[in-house]
Amino acid sequence: MPTPHISAEKGEFAPACLLPGDPKRAQVIAEELLTGAKLVTDVRGMLGFTGSYAGQEVSVMGTGMGIPSSSIYINELVADYGVERLIRVGSCGAIQDDVALRDLVIVAGASTDSAAPRNMFGFDGYAPVPDFALTSAIVAAAERASLTFHVGSVFTSDLFYGAVTPIEQIQQAGCIAIEMEAAGLFAVAARLKARAAAVLTVSDQILSNEHATSQERQDSFLDMARVALEALAADASASS
Repeated sequence: MPTPHISAEKGEFAPACLLPGDPKRAQVIAEELLTGAKLVTDVRGMLGFTGSYAGQEVSVMGTGMGIPSSSIYINELVADYGVERLIRVGSCGAIQDDVALRDLVIVAGASTDSAAPRNMFGFDGYAPVPDFALTSAIVAAAERASLTFHVGSVFTSDLFYGAVTPIEQIQQAGCIAIEMEAAGLFAVAARLKARAAAVLTVSDQILSNEHATSQERQDSFLDMARVALEALAADASASS
């Protein structure tokens, strides 16, 4: 039955789901990359679709920006709709010189200034990390597509305009980009025993002050969605 934030009926979400922050990006992914995509929820304008890719049923659901918003949808997708594999497909700001606008960032771990992971588990120092097999499948898919990508740690910030921790310190810690949801996704997935990963497109090169437009953020990030879908297909084949 529907949840407080998702109006889909039981069975209308697939076991695998892509998670863009922007609900309009979810619509673009569904229309451009999925076969037979059907709108299954639109509560508060947060769009969710289910279709198929490479013969596998797949959903795509917007989550909004930040851990507080995204964790609501991730919790309900896993706990109430039985979603087992989730891949965040979002944008990020690069903070290393060799990471360029529109490159892919495949997340290997996520530091954060958010209290949410600590509050979920009740102790300090928790290190949110993605599912290794899903992440490896994303790397392999990006290699097959001959895309420019970087694998490494990101910093999940509660603040879009300026992190609490100075960028210089985040750089020194080895983080390659700043974003707003990955640490929360990995923490919720760990708590609910789901599998999660994240692949991001660089929408902002913070050091060089280069930025994608809002329309480009909505429409032009399909490469990472294809990579995520290919990874889900490969992971399903490996598990069967």
